[in-house]
Amino acid sequence: MHSLDQDRAGSRTGTTSAVRINPSILAADFVNMQAELARIEGADFVHVDVMDNHFVPNLTFGPQMVSRIQDTSPVPLDVHLMIDQPERWAPDYAQLGAASVTFHLEAATDPVALARRLRAIGSRAGIAVKPATPIEGLFDVLDEFDQILVMTVEPGFGGQSFMPETMPKLRLLSDEARRRGSSVWLQVDGGIGESTIAQAAEAGADTFVAGSAVFGAADPGAAISSLRASAGRHRHTH
Repeated sequence: MHSLDQDRAGSRTGTTSAVRINPSILAADFVNMQAELARIEGADFVHVDVMDNHFVPNLTFGPQMVSRIQDTSPVPLDVHLMIDQPERWAPDYAQLGAASVTFHLEAATDPVALARRLRAIGSRAGIAVKPATPIEGLFDVLDEFDQILVMTVEPGFGGQSFMPETMPKLRLLSDEARRRGSSVWLQVDGGIGESTIAQAAEAGADTFVAGSAVFGAADPGAAISSLRASAGRHRHTH
């Protein structure tokens, strides 16, 4: 399942410099999840936030729900674990067939070992950092990860406002990744929409989590295309 998901993602995204739009189901209608997923078939991935009410003060999905989303989603899953003890739980999500599993640097005991385990199972391995967490500690291990998620809001709740003060950190990470020739994807999550995606793209992001900007649109497919085009234009000027 994983290899098919990766093939689908690869054919959809082209090169590692492509722009990816990953709608967040936190903004979807949970009661009509299958229909909501069908509305975003033009996306690159669907972003699934798993919260445990410990690492963040909110509770969302567990493995059973994620497994059902995996069964019905027309696009691969980009699972974001906002949970304590990711070493214990993250491999379960990789085993479900999620194309990508991201855990938090702040919660992990041995991030590199966990990333290697996720890759061994067959998922892309991602690591996330909160807005206040320094990024420099990841510079020497960039290639241990397939994706680095720079949170542009405090994790735990949907619908928050984009934090432009996170952009210098993203730019620093982007410059370092380019300097090292790394192919790691740089993702942003939080407050991403038409008015903010340009800032994130200019700072080096290539993978964008959007919630209400997609699911709140009358035509989610058109919203995805518009966001992708806007990000692509501003990445080219970076």
